[in-house]
Amino acid sequence: MPRTGGTYSTSDLSRKSGDIIAEALRHPVTITQRNKPRLVLLNIDDYERLMRQSDARSVGTLETMPSELLNEFEAAVDAYAGTDETNR
Repeated sequence: MPRTGGTYSTSDLSRKSGDIIAEALRHPVTITQRNKPRLVLLNIDDYERLMRQSDARSVGTLETMPSELLNEFEAAVDAYAGTDETNR
């Protein structure tokens, strides 16, 4: 993703919206309210890239873990449990 852009207040956004939007088309722009970051404006390509990345993540459970990986995990837990605390 492109570097983070400028930072503008909400009052800047109302006064200079065209300039801020033009900048947001090049790189993300932070909008602050009472000196705290509240919003980020970014172009649609960056937004869609973020959405694709978040969609690629998934949550698994021990029940859905492949058996080979589950066996490795259980062996590692057993090995760790078998060591005394001074070796940890």
